[in-house]
Amino acid sequence: MKLSDEEGRAVRAAMRGELRLLDPEVRASPEAVSELLDPEFTEFGASGRRYDRASILAVTSAVEEYGPGPEVTDLSGRLLAPDLVHLTYATVRDGLLFRRSSVWRRSGGTWRMYFHQGTPAGRSRPGGANPQDVSGSAA
Repeated sequence: MKLSDEEGRAVRAAMRGELRLLDPEVRASPEAVSELLDPEFTEFGASGRRYDRASILAVTSAVEEYGPGPEVTDLSGRLLAPDLVHLTYATVRDGLLFRRSSVWRRSGGTWRMYFHQGTPAGRSRPGGANPQDVSGSAA
């Protein structure tokens, strides 16, 4: 599907922010992370825990050394409303696959992550043969 100019700009801005948040150098900087998170940010982590902005800043600033960022695949986005973008993608780190979903909100001309969820999807398999999406009915 071809994106309109407005939708394309919004989705690209959210994608840039998402990829920055996955960058180990950015994650090591509470100031940089803070700039990318909405004041009302919420995350449902892979552990099942709920995090707010303050708790994510505490977690990221407590890590002393970040390895390389995760491998990102299937990054796509959709403009839900003029100031709201939904992104989905997968990451692989240390052989583990995670399906991810983020909502980015524009406020004052700046895009910030409003919501994020990471769901474990098992071990990554060589050659991209990962668990497939299922369409048509709810599980």
